[in-house]
Amino acid sequence: MEMQIHPVAGVYLGATAAKIKKNGKPDLVVIELIEGTLTAATFTTNAFCAAPVTLAKRHLAEVSPRALLINAGNANAGTGEQGMKDALSSCAFVAAELGCDMTRVLPFSTGVIGENLPMEKFENGIPQAMAGLQIDGWDAASKAIMTTDLVQKLVSREVDIDGHRIVITGMSKGSGMIHPNMATMLGFVATDAKIDQACLQAALSAAVESSFNRITVDGDTSTNDACTLSATQQADMPEIHDLESVAYQQFAKAVKEIMTDLAQMIVRDGEGATKFVAVIVEEADSKEEALKVAHAVALSPLVKTALFASDPNWGRILAAVGRAGVENLDIEALKIYLGDVCIVENGGRAASYTEEQGQAVMNETDIDIRIVLKRGTVNETVWTTDFSYDYVKINAEYRS
Repeated sequence: MEMQIHPVAGVYLGATAAKIKKNGKPDLVVIELIEGTLTAATFTTNAFCAAPVTLAKRHLAEVSPRALLINAGNANAGTGEQGMKDALSSCAFVAAELGCDMTRVLPFSTGVIGENLPMEKFENGIPQAMAGLQIDGWDAASKAIMTTDLVQKLVSREVDIDGHRIVITGMSKGSGMIHPNMATMLGFVATDAKIDQACLQAALSAAVESSFNRITVDGDTSTNDACTLSATQQADMPEIHDLESVAYQQFAKAVKEIMTDLAQMIVRDGEGATKFVAVIVEEADSKEEALKVAHAVALSPLVKTALFASDPNWGRILAAVGRAGVENLDIEALKIYLGDVCIVENGGRAASYTEEQGQAVMNETDIDIRIVLKRGTVNETVWTTDFSYDYVKINAEYRS
């Protein structure tokens, strides 16, 4: 059943094919935000962050944006001073159409690193995209921000907030160069909720931490990761301004659910992925410890290739846990499970384990790997994929 996409009052989206992508598909999106909209954002921690990331941070610190500009096909990263000039020029093109200051435009780019933006395509494409601005433009926009993605990532819900109906709709892109340290690739979520800036940023930061920062495809953190949450203030409701209020808790929960759906869509569409894998670490001493173990397993090329082969090679999982760097790890106490099947206990293969049991789990497309450390009370989950032949092929041919 096709998902119903709820328009967000005060948000207008336009998309066009500006020919930034070599394949000629739509690649340029403008999102216009009604005056009075507040926007929160999180960005990549990669030191080589792209020019649009640097500029978007700067503009957001100065004033609330009236527009978001997104292009696919060129990341404008690793482009030095020229990259910043081009990002500024692209903002100026949008601002001229809107009749606002260029600081009120936030730029976002995704695609090949190290190439300058083709500015004439922006100059021609931006008016085209803006001529098509419409409140129900989410479907076209979510397709236009894709690069190696095979499917669009789009989620929309109507939510009850303390007796008042609001809409939250969001889109994201990404299927490779996916790893935490913000790691949302690109994500844009909007709501008509009335909420102040502090609560909006708190809700976004918490949601990103438990969704986009819990996914990994290949261990590579992008130079261009960014995620925004815009609130147009158009809903008929009292303003949310108290982090302790019921309304804020309900709003934060809804945003987290939307972003978790978007994050998991990215993993399911991971480049060449054939498996969706949850690495669940239980009874850790701390969040850091739990994530350290989860990432050791999720990022192991040997574990990921075994998953692709549907090979219940439990020794690879055991080895990854052992090298995760947990101090004073009691290997006799911990247990490891494939699905509901215990594969490791008492420091070695579980006495009850059979190869047939492990094979049955590995034949599934959705797989849980659960590691019970017996060291504390903290539980964390990371979602990842297998490594297939296609992952190598897609990335070997990415620039061709």
